[in-house]
Amino acid sequence: MSVEESIRIVPKGKVAFIELDLIGEKVNKLSTPVMERLKEVIQEVEQSEFQAAVFISRKKNIFIAGADIEEIKSMKEKKDFAQAISKAHKILNAIEDSKIPFIAAIHGACLGGGCELALTCDYRLCSDDKSTKIGLPEVRLGLIPGFGGCVRLPRTVGLMASLDIILAGKSVNPRKAKKIGLVDEVVPQTLLEKRALEFAEELIQKNSGKRQKQWKPRSLMERALTSFPGRLVVFQQAHKKLLKQTKGFYPAPEKALEVIRKTYGMSNREKALLIEMEAFCEVAVTDVSKHLIDVFFMMEAVKKQTGVEDKSVKPRPVTHMAVLGAGTMGGGIAQVAADCGIEVRMKDISNEAIALGLQAARKIWEKQLKRKKINKYEFQQKMNRISGGLDYSGFGNVQVVVEAIVEDMDIKKKVIAETAKHCPEDCIIATNTSSLSVTEMAKAHPRPENFLGMHFFNPVHRMPLVEVIRGEKTGDEAVATIFELAKKMGKTPVVVKDGPGFLVNRLLLPYMGEALFLLEDGMSVEKVDYYYTHKFGMPMGPFRLMDEVGLDVGMKVLKIFKASLGDRIEVSSLAPKIAELDRLGKKNKKGFYLYNDKGREEGVDPSIYKELGLERPTDPLSEKECLERGIFQMINEASLALIEDRIVKTPEEVDLAMIMGTGFPPFRGGLLKYADSLGSSYIAQELDVYASRLGPRFKPLPPLAQMAKTDRKFYEMRSSSKSEKNSTPQPSARV
Repeated sequence: MSVEESIRIVPKGKVAFIELDLIGEKVNKLSTPVMERLKEVIQEVEQSEFQAAVFISRKKNIFIAGADIEEIKSMKEKKDFAQAISKAHKILNAIEDSKIPFIAAIHGACLGGGCELALTCDYRLCSDDKSTKIGLPEVRLGLIPGFGGCVRLPRTVGLMASLDIILAGKSVNPRKAKKIGLVDEVVPQTLLEKRALEFAEELIQKNSGKRQKQWKPRSLMERALTSFPGRLVVFQQAHKKLLKQTKGFYPAPEKALEVIRKTYGMSNREKALLIEMEAFCEVAVTDVSKHLIDVFFMMEAVKKQTGVEDKSVKPRPVTHMAVLGAGTMGGGIAQVAADCGIEVRMKDISNEAIALGLQAARKIWEKQLKRKKINKYEFQQKMNRISGGLDYSGFGNVQVVVEAIVEDMDIKKKVIAETAKHCPEDCIIATNTSSLSVTEMAKAHPRPENFLGMHFFNPVHRMPLVEVIRGEKTGDEAVATIFELAKKMGKTPVVVKDGPGFLVNRLLLPYMGEALFLLEDGMSVEKVDYYYTHKFGMPMGPFRLMDEVGLDVGMKVLKIFKASLGDRIEVSSLAPKIAELDRLGKKNKKGFYLYNDKGREEGVDPSIYKELGLERPTDPLSEKECLERGIFQMINEASLALIEDRIVKTPEEVDLAMIMGTGFPPFRGGLLKYADSLGSSYIAQELDVYASRLGPRFKPLPPLAQMAKTDRKFYEMRSSSKSEKNSTPQPSARV
């Protein structure tokens, strides 16, 4: 890569256009060589006769995507980070201190270090394109803005708007950027370069020169909140909100808040930047940051994968698809498909069901319309992409059909066989089953190479994971097509082999099943869930999760799981009792918890214990036991799924699936990364102890027992894995 060519000065009369176009990279990112070249360019402009300068990108839909995460990952000590940031501060300060005005002409992603560079400029223009997003996502990687973002953004847009962006790692669209004062003008993409030049020439003509934007309160409320007493309240409330969201597991947002509190309104820039740098160094060396960066790389790797090892296999384009079943899942699948531009035909057995499916999609888009994420035209455009009916009209031109009907093998096979008659011969049919055999189901399809699983998680529009389930006869082209379709829908696909529970449910069911045993042992619903959420970091505890899934579904899947895996699976005596109760969970407002008409949880239903024939809970078990009995069973099952059954090929796939499909705490790196932090020998030892006291369901499975002999780690086993030969190249990284 020629760094000199990647950042070049193009004269436009009295204006210097600084063009950003990293050779050999899809995005612009601020690596060490790029920063050194930027330093040279700024010095050259400063020593020239130019009277204004404009930063502009020549990348498609990218301004600057951020700093180089690969470099950040390679640094181990605080001094390494301090040295790199100190150099960056000097370079960016030179833009701010230049004798001529600098303008950032932003089109596309302007994130992290890119946003921080733009903040050093005197003026900022941006395109009105949907790809234009400006923000500081660092906390999502366990970091804080380190190139001056914690200092300059509050100065530019005010305290409230900057806290909203920095603490949540948000980006804002052009409309919001203009509203909060982050940019001075929003112009059509095609006119951005022309307007940036005009803007610079106007500054020269008017002799407007430099400007350091200082946010000014516009209302009485804003003045009150930015006064000294008001600030105390703002920071106090922000901290309270953070703790509620992070439960104290993520140090970066709290550190960012501390930096802003210390530096807001500070006139000494160097001192403020030093405070920010020291805080950055503190969070950058934490395990939390390392784990979040690992998760980032896992997700980036998926973007380059096709779902198959043969790279010559190409996915088919999908412009039209059908969904069988317009229930909760079917309506959700139709919505995410139509949202990304696909024409969708829903089929069900009644007009009422079709209406419910359409209404489910409408509600999601109405919320987006209300929040001004889409306009009325876009809303109607999306709604127009979904149609419905009781017959197979429209199925003749679809490339994909997703089946989301009742979880019954005989009914599914009958419907799949019938559907195939009405579709093009090369149409791919995918089942959304969560528990039934894809290989068995494929026997009903006349062309089983075009049949597979596409398992979405509920609620479809929020849950990012899609399991792409490969049956015994599924073809590569079908897998690649559904893998790409999932990505188009904004999902994270993981290819799994057909097997009981596939991957996520297979690991999750022992975890949920063990919660019932804890209930038998005298634990309360709220105490168990509290341990998992507030002490371990799960988004919801096992009982709340069962309510979300549906108690009827959960108990039915436990039964299927038991039938598939035999004596190795032990089911609590409470399971059949729960199946007989009129408790479906959230969907009928009564499960382990009670729910209001809006679906909001209103606390544990105390009558659940009596209905299950249990005494009043006394919570006799320790936090350690409650957590280990659930988490270690997942790890135990994962060892068999990964090493022996080869449901997936790498520990990264297990971890990504569990994070995206269950909300397993990302700050722990994933289920198997967490297991490696404890050691396989410790986990097997603890399982043996529980097995001696509670039964064979805790007995370490052969793969884990074998690992424990040498305390081997899951992530050490990748080098001997056959899949390593086909590993995805390390993705480009930035923040």
